Amino acid sequence: MSTKDEKNLAQVTEKIAKMDEPRRSLMQRVHEVVMTAAPSLKPRIWYGMPAYAHSASTPALVTLRNDERLNLAITEKVDFRPAGGADGLLMPAAWYFESIDEDTEKRIAEIVRSVIA
Repeated sequence: MSTKDEKNLAQVTEKIAKMDEPRRSLMQRVHEVVMTAAPSLKPRIWYGMPAYAHSASTPALVTLRNDERLNLAITEKVDFRPAGGADGLLMPAAWYFESIDEDTEKRIAEIVRSVIA
């Protein structure tokens, strides 16, 4: 890991650490899921939020937001694909969550892996 990557990881870790509980624990777990699902992505702060990109110099692909609701989002830099099925041509880009369970972790991992596929 480069010095820049280490600095960026420290900034993301610090950002999450400053959150109040229970959000801090939830965001920490989602961060861990993202890093496990896509170890090639590099964490960094993007527009004040934890984000993940191919490198420190490329646009963020995945973001974590701590607003009124926590959310995982994919950015406009990802090649969107229509969802199909009941959602037809809609292209999902953000998922809100209030808790994390095993099924949610699996879905987050799927979403993150689809971003880098």
